[in-house]
Amino acid sequence: MLAFDVSSSIDGAEYRFQVDGLADALLDPAIADTLVFNQVALTVVQWSGAGEVETTLPWRRMLSINEVVRFSERVRQMERPWRRSNTAVGDAIAYSASLFDEVSDCTRRVIDVSGDGAENAGISTRTASQRADEQGIEINGLAIDTMGLSITEFYRRFVITKYGFVITSRGFSDYPRSIREKLFRELIKPSS
Repeated sequence: MLAFDVSSSIDGAEYRFQVDGLADALLDPAIADTLVFNQVALTVVQWSGAGEVETTLPWRRMLSINEVVRFSERVRQMERPWRRSNTAVGDAIAYSASLFDEVSDCTRRVIDVSGDGAENAGISTRTASQRADEQGIEINGLAIDTMGLSITEFYRRFVITKYGFVITSRGFSDYPRSIREKLFRELIKPSS
């Protein structure tokens, strides 16, 4: 589950960094091969304020490199659903967690949440994260910090689940590197 922030703090160019960064990361040979080898199911959720969360790309199982390429192209062509709204991280998590019923055969359930802000609307992020954890869902975060590490700390304290992790993106221009690192860490686990 790839869930990313499209709230008002993200301008058009920053949105493109996220979309293109994700599309490119999916095409990284090590990531693409692992997606196919494990027949990973992917979906993309875009979220913003309270009640503003949607499935932009429905679940697709990555059964071939061509399927990964097609999914990457669909990511690159996504339209942004909201432009002027708050940041409801808890709503994004709760909505995302509910979608795993559609892929009940998946043995591992992971929500990737990326964003550049702390919660300022909607349901409690901590509560939504705890509920997801109780359902056996892992949440990892990609915190986009432009100054300091306040968003990283918010993600560490309130967003990720017990065994989750946070990757920090130093601004939007660093997003392509950080999303690739995040996917690589999730998909290609260290052997130790």
